This record gives sequence, C-alpha cells and structure tokens, in this order.
Amino acid sequence: MQAPQAPAASQSAHGEPLLRAENVVVEYGSKRKPNRALHEVSLEIGAGECVGLVGESGSGKSTLGKAILGLVPVAGGRISFDGRDITHLKGRSRRDLASDIQVVFQDPYGSLNPMMTIGDILAEPLSTAGTSRAEARRIVGEMLERVNLPASVIDRYPSEFSGGQRQRIAIARALVRKPRLIICDEPVSALDLTTQATVLDLLIELQRDTGVSYLFVSHDLGVVRRICHRVAVMYRGNLVEIGDGEQVTRDPQHPYSQRLLAASPVADPALQAQRRAEWLALREAPAA
Repeated sequence: MQAPQAPAASQSAHGEPLLRAENVVVEYGSKRKPNRALHEVSLEIGAGECVGLVGESGSGKSTLGKAILGLVPVAGGRISFDGRDITHLKGRSRRDLASDIQVVFQDPYGSLNPMMTIGDILAEPLSTAGTSRAEARRIVGEMLERVNLPASVIDRYPSEFSGGQRQRIAIARALVRKPRLIICDEPVSALDLTTQATVLDLLIELQRDTGVSYLFVSHDLGVVRRICHRVAVMYRGNLVEIGDGEQVTRDPQHPYSQRLLAASPVADPALQAQRRAEWLALREAPAA
C-alpha cells in the first residue's frame, strides 16, 4: 500500500508545526559518566500529520517519545508544542498538557488496569478533568462505538477482550479527551498481522475524522509505510534520514535505512532470498 499523502494543513493555529523538537539530548546514568541516548535530535510534526519514527531496539526512537511526554528528563535542546516550550514542564502544567498530548503503549495486555471496568478506565481522565460521572459515561459509550466496540461492553473487564480489542480500548482512552497529538509507541507490534491491519485502518480513519496528529514509533517499515506521511529513521540515538513515507520505506538513501528495508520480510520466496542477500552485504558496510 502506498504511503498516505501529507495533509494540506501542516501548521498549528500559530503558524508553527504542532510539535517541534530541536537538538534534543537525553542522557541516562550519572552526570559524571552519562550514557547519551539521543544526540541532538530535531523533528517536526504538523497538524493532522502522521510522522513515523523507525529503528531497531535501542536506537532511541521510544526515548524521543518519552521525552515529549515528559517521562524522561531532557539534558539539552528544546521541545515546543503549538509554539509553547514544554521541555521541562512539571506538576500541574505537565498534567494539564495531557488534554493535548496522549499515548498508546505497545502492550495491550499490560496497559489496562485488570481491576477496573472498561468504563472506569476510559472515564478516569474525564473525571480528573472535572467531568460529571453521568457525562463521562455518555462520552465513554460514544468513544467505544467510535473504535468499533459496542457501548454495552462498558461494564466488562479487560480480561474479557482479545489483544486487538484491548488495543482499540487503549486508543479510545487516548482519544477520550480529544488530544491534538498521540504518541503511538509500537501500538501494533504485539498483535497478529490481521489484527494489525484492523488497528492501523482504525488509526487512519480516526485521524481523517478528528485531525489528530501521530508520532508513530515502530521497527517495521511495512507498518509505517501504510500509515505515515513522513518517516524518520533513528540509529544509535541519531536521526539519520527523514523524508516522504513512500520514498524512505521503498528507496531509502542512508545505509542503515537500506539495512532496515533489506531485513523486512516479504511473502515472495525469490524476493525474500534477494532481500536476505542484500541484508548480508549491507551488514558488512558501515551504517553511519
């Protein structure tokens, strides 16, 4: 499937990209011997745009998402949302930002509290924002139907749902406060291929209907090709390539991006054998 075209409205109301990361540095460990996870990474996401962030495990792609969410401290650089500096927001200011920035995590089994009903899970962010119980229940019912689940499941528990259904519930929870940006951290990697396709189609439909932006973190070029307008490639904490989704996922220019493409499985045995030969050749070449 061809990558979707970038939306015409790519700027926020202030004429800025909705999200801008400028030379972001994240370090772990002690100050005396820090381990740098991100090396001055810069990235922009427009309003209504889906930007894919791909790379192998340990490349730094999830770390950038966590930095945007305020889950890891930023040692250098700047992150702005709709023109506002959010790099070091804490406390009430960071909690208030949850109405604009939400997240869908990788594991649909671990991201939902097994002791709470689906209705209570989805109503929790609304209640925190001051919504009445009756109104929250109404909104939750509508949101469940929005992700193709009947409102009648509102009093059931997470254990009663499949992995794909749980991930749709997690998407509903992210959308319930009508955010402008959702960080999707490997949201389909734990699902089988058929369920992956269903969830990706749902995310595409929701973006078309609501105008929400996505930062879509994945290791799978085939997945990001299907949903992302632009794709950025991470390697050892560095952003090594960024461009149109179709171009980067089919004809990448950087050696590491080419290696990722060669590692992607395909159904055709002859093409798969060719891909493996290309991957073996690229493995010996320097990636940066």
